Amino acid sequence: MILVTGGAGFIGSNFVLDWLATGDEPVVNLDLLTYAGNPANLASLKDDSRHTFVHGDIANADLLDKLLAQHQPRAVIHFAAESHVDRSIHGPEAFVQTNVVGSLRLLEAVRKYWKGMNAEAAAAFRFLHVSTDEVYGSLEKDAPAFSETHPYEPNSPYSASKAASDHLVRAYHHTYGLPTLTTNCSNNYGPYHFPEKLIPLCIHNALTGKPLPIYGDGQQIRDWLYVSDHCSAIRRVLEAGTVGQTYNVGGWNEKANLDVVRTLCTALDELQPRADGQSYAQQITFVADRPGHDRRYAIDASKLERELGWRPAETFETGIAKTVRWYLQHQAWVDNVTSGAYRDWIGQHYGD
Repeated sequence: MILVTGGAGFIGSNFVLDWLATGDEPVVNLDLLTYAGNPANLASLKDDSRHTFVHGDIANADLLDKLLAQHQPRAVIHFAAESHVDRSIHGPEAFVQTNVVGSLRLLEAVRKYWKGMNAEAAAAFRFLHVSTDEVYGSLEKDAPAFSETHPYEPNSPYSASKAASDHLVRAYHHTYGLPTLTTNCSNNYGPYHFPEKLIPLCIHNALTGKPLPIYGDGQQIRDWLYVSDHCSAIRRVLEAGTVGQTYNVGGWNEKANLDVVRTLCTALDELQPRADGQSYAQQITFVADRPGHDRRYAIDASKLERELGWRPAETFETGIAKTVRWYLQHQAWVDNVTSGAYRDWIGQHYGD
């Protein structure tokens, strides 16, 4: 049995689905179901006895104690987090509450649970914390990619809150001996991605005839990681990672935001052409840049390959084609999440 936090969100739900598709070990899935936590992501598991869903908050210490005592997990995989930079700029307190306070309470509950285990179970137990490359700050165009020893230089309330949670995980290992692992990933994309992030937003807007909003000049560079590759990396780190270590997870796909959207438009042109025969790229619109927008992230994932033999299976081109096909085939899911509140959010940040 494993316990997953945030398993109804984008990456968390993909991990739960992949986990149960590749093995039979049961999952207890704890999620608060905030705006991006969607139980529809897990609809295929409705009658699967291996999946136990619990609606609750990682900051609820009593609930955590109860779940750990009841289910006796051999590992905790911690995805639960507020994760959108724009939202953190407009409402940073929620990010501190979930990413810092919530992570602290989870760590404390897990520490007490782990201390009560017998020696064999305690030695095998793992706490795997899923984090982001944004904790490292921004890179110059020709600077080396982020390694695991790169200094932390977070530049947004979101990345600062994730950096704080990373430090807490490290402290719980060094102070209490808790057997922790941390992964810092690059930008994920793929199925079940809430349509406020760049790729799903532009797919949705393209198909509904709306502008494809690009911040600033569109030359902000990110490394892109297909979500199923991220899930396989987490499984590998959980299986064989060295306790107390951090592993960067990247797709070896550095792309400027504008190039990402152009590639997406090319895929849509092929798979679902516009009625007028024009390219979806004609809908690209440049909007005012976000405050403090980091210019470049790049992940050096060579440690993960060298020590654990992991590399991504997808290129950006194969991953984006799979992503576009998924959204075209799951319009009911898209319609379900694009509520009035979602449209209000998009209007607030990108204009009419």
